[in-house]
Formats: sequence, structure tokens, C-alpha cells
Amino acid sequence: MRAAEIRTAGQPPVVVDRAEPVPGPGEVAVRVTAAPITPLDLLCASGTSYFGAPATPYVPGVQGVGERAGTPVWFATAAGMRPGDGSMAEHAVAASADVVVLPDGADHTLVAALGLSAVAAWRCLTGTGGLAAGETVLVLGAGGVVGQSAVQLARVAGAGRVIACARSEAALDRARSSGADGTVRLEDGEDADELARRLSAVAGPVDLVIDPVCGLPAAAALRTLRPGGRLVNLGSAAGEVCPVPSALLRSRSLRILGYTNNELSAGERREALLTVVDQAVRGALTVGYERVPLQDAARAWRRPGRVVLVP
Repeated sequence: MRAAEIRTAGQPPVVVDRAEPVPGPGEVAVRVTAAPITPLDLLCASGTSYFGAPATPYVPGVQGVGERAGTPVWFATAAGMRPGDGSMAEHAVAASADVVVLPDGADHTLVAALGLSAVAAWRCLTGTGGLAAGETVLVLGAGGVVGQSAVQLARVAGAGRVIACARSEAALDRARSSGADGTVRLEDGEDADELARRLSAVAGPVDLVIDPVCGLPAAAALRTLRPGGRLVNLGSAAGEVCPVPSALLRSRSLRILGYTNNELSAGERREALLTVVDQAVRGALTVGYERVPLQDAARAWRRPGRVVLVP
């Protein structure tokens, strides 16, 4: 079979011929039809993640979509986090507990593009963030897959108003077409107070912030929260540090919460994934992505936006 192989941490994969993997105890074989390149894949392959340097060579890909004995499935792997291979190949193996049967009619490449990013958006809204019906949600990083998903899923989850914040006008156009009630574009050179004023002018008092970016946008978003408001962080695309005045936290009794998919049980992940897939099948959820042949994995490795590798 053909597979993308990380040979040196920090370097793009090389597409090679490999023997098909053989399932071990508790594992099943999957013929892969779509494998996304995600930020977690890039982080693990860099050798700088908190999981440590990966054992090389290995096939990257922490999730994928394919067929098991003719049945469509989504599956997860620990590639790059623990020794073993992932989804960026024509065939893969996965633990039985990490395989989810998909409904007929699910678009394999769209499900792969959404995958765990959309799961994270859904769980941040309905689990960690505790969204209540009618509340106002501010989504930072609305151009990424988590952000795009959160804008659409917030409405599904009962939000009264949804505000999207992103750096590009194209991302904001997509958010508006996906139902955002208002949008705010990040501007170079402004400080947190200036951005907070612009966010508040569009959003008003905010109940819940979905934050995949951290940094200055998160610092500004905290200033828009009403008393008792929550910010759920699940990434650091805009910076590892978010300066937060103590008086702001205390005076409004704000809550800053962290989220990771790694804390989900297999059952919780399955339930969230099937919710996401159901919304996609209904036409209520989609994201932008690019289909790229597996053979071109190296050239697509650091390409902006979500890339889905297909055989």
C-alpha cells in the first residue's frame, strides 16, 4: 500500500510503499477513504508536543474515515502520541473502541474534515461551556475548522445570538453565510481594550466565548463577558499567553475553562461525533476544506486551511 511516513521529526512526510498493517488483539482493519491533516498531526510530528518526540518512522494521522468490511466508519488513532501508525495511508488499523459506524449518506471527506475539530466545538458549547438556551456566544478564530463548526453548532445548541471574530474577510463572509448574527475582523496593531470595545459594540454582553486562539483576542473577549460569563480555551493559534487583569476576573466572577478531546471517554466521543455527522448529513453543518491526493501529502503538509488526503 501507499502511505505517508514521517521519517524525521519536524520534516514533512515521505510517501512510500509499505506492507498493509495487520490488526492485533482488539484492533480492526480499515480501508481508508479520507484522512485529514490536522494541527494535532503537525504538532505531534514536530517533536515539540507535550507527548514527546514520536518514534520514527511512523504513519501520521490521528483520525480518518474509511470502510470496514464495506461499512463506512470513522476512526481515531494515537499516531504521534504513542508508538504506532495512523490514518494517512491506503489501509490502517484502529482499536475497536475507537471506531464509529457512520450513517449511510455521510460524505467521507466532509466527515474527515469536521472530525475531532467539530467534536471539540460541540463539547465546548454543550459540555464544558454549559450553553443555555438564548445565550450569546462569541466565537474567536472563526476561520478555522473549530471556529467554523462552533458558529453553526452554537445555533443548533440553542444560542440566541452568535458573533464571529476572525482575521480574514473571507472567513467572516463564510461565518455570515453560516448564520452568524454579527462579525468582527481582527485588525493589526490594536490592543485588547480597543478590540474589546469593537467586540462589545457588535455582540453586547457575552455569555460564552469559544476560544481556539488565546493571546490578545482572548484577552479582549474576556472584557466582553457579562458577570458569571465563561471562556472555554482549546488552542493557542494567536499566542500561548493571555493577559488577564485580576480585577476583571473578580469583579465579574468570570470563569476561564480549558478543554481537550483527550478527556472524553470513547462513548462521549462517539455520541458527539454522531451528533456532528447528523448535522452534516442534514445540511446544517459544513466547513471549507481541500481534497488532496495521498501522493501529494508532503506538498500539502503545511498548507493553510484543512486538507483531507484521499487515495
